[in-house]
Amino acid sequence: MSILLLNGPNLNLLGTREPHIYGADTLADVERHFAAEAVRLGTTAACFQSNHEGHLIDRIHAARLDGTRGIVINPGGLTHTSVALRDALAGVALPVVEVHISNVHKREEFRHHSYISGIADGVIAGLGIQGYEMALHYLVRKLAKAG
Repeated sequence: MSILLLNGPNLNLLGTREPHIYGADTLADVERHFAAEAVRLGTTAACFQSNHEGHLIDRIHAARLDGTRGIVINPGGLTHTSVALRDALAGVALPVVEVHISNVHKREEFRHHSYISGIADGVIAGLGIQGYEMALHYLVRKLAKAG
């Protein structure tokens, strides 16, 4: 079983971009912790980040055929703007958990709407990078029950 971790635009700047909001951990830290936890849970992880919507959509489409069983996604700013990303996730029919490092509901009004939430199994927001691990645990348990 493999879980795909997707991170959208600007998440490559973790650790340096607004650390008072996003913390000091880098994207490399997030990916390393995620992959190590996946192994501990008896699965594998693939990690992908892009600042380009089309690249994220292409990776989601590839997940349909590469053995991916679930997706953890932090779509970044595309959360609030991308119907295409939402449609790609819905189209591959894999379980999805949406993650946000900050509590988007405590921030600007435009961040309160997500195109992804309506097709996600769950949404985790405001728990820092721990949210990625929580999403991974959820998907591994869900998929183990499904067989």
